[in-house]
Amino acid sequence: MNQMLRLDGTVVAQERKAALIKRTADFLKRTGRKPGLAVVIVGSDPASQVYVRNKVKTTGEVGMQSFHFELPETTSESEIIAKVKSLNTNPEVDGILVQLPLPKGIGADRVTEAILPEKDPDGLTTGNLGLLLAGKKRVAPCTPFGVMAILEHYKIPVKGRRAVVIGRSSIVGKPMAQLLLEADATVTMCHSRTADLFHHTRDAEIVVVAAGKPRFLGGDAFAKGSTVIDVGIHRPTEGPFAGKLCGDVRYEELGHVAAATPVPKGVGPMTIQMLMENTLHLAELREGART
Repeated sequence: MNQMLRLDGTVVAQERKAALIKRTADFLKRTGRKPGLAVVIVGSDPASQVYVRNKVKTTGEVGMQSFHFELPETTSESEIIAKVKSLNTNPEVDGILVQLPLPKGIGADRVTEAILPEKDPDGLTTGNLGLLLAGKKRVAPCTPFGVMAILEHYKIPVKGRRAVVIGRSSIVGKPMAQLLLEADATVTMCHSRTADLFHHTRDAEIVVVAAGKPRFLGGDAFAKGSTVIDVGIHRPTEGPFAGKLCGDVRYEELGHVAAATPVPKGVGPMTIQMLMENTLHLAELREGART
């Protein structure tokens, strides 16, 4: 019996990071400046603080310039948008990231839409999502982009394969389906209203699970020899997994599948890596537009 292949996102991210460092150094040599990523965080959510620290640290490690803005929880929506608009016009800033979630009462969509699509490394403005849908991608949202990078690294065929995406958010589900379509997979989208979910997942050769429910699916949901990508990341506060990181899938039940991502060290490390790659790509596009 073949052993399941563990799709290690940490390995993929490290390999791509080495290539990114070289590309960033080339950009500096060519343009005389470093690509710049601005991160705006509002309030003091502990998880958000950790994410932002990691992003700022990685920005420096790959040779980019980091602009870090911490705004108090009492900052109004109009003040956050004003900060974003000032970064839109800053020539040293190539990418702008507003860390989510934002405090209650602030419209995340309105804040995100204030970012110029040309400076949106998350790929979440309607301008960038529209280009993705039209097959004219500027940048793809980081998590789905990272999933495609994992599949490519481990040489998992996508063309002509039956793929199921569980979840229909604009951050993961919808762009994930689009990227798989672009890679010539036959894609089915499932969600909370899908009847007989297992009918779809058991027929699929690739399943991307972004359901947002801890340990939602076990081994019985997947076909023998399939590839399972778990996008979920949770830290339950009760039950046997209290305080531990886990995904949407019960990884320990996947002995019969061909390949799967663990949580942690699966898709997670790829998200920050793809954010950095998108930032450099936007910087290259901006410099190209100037010449």
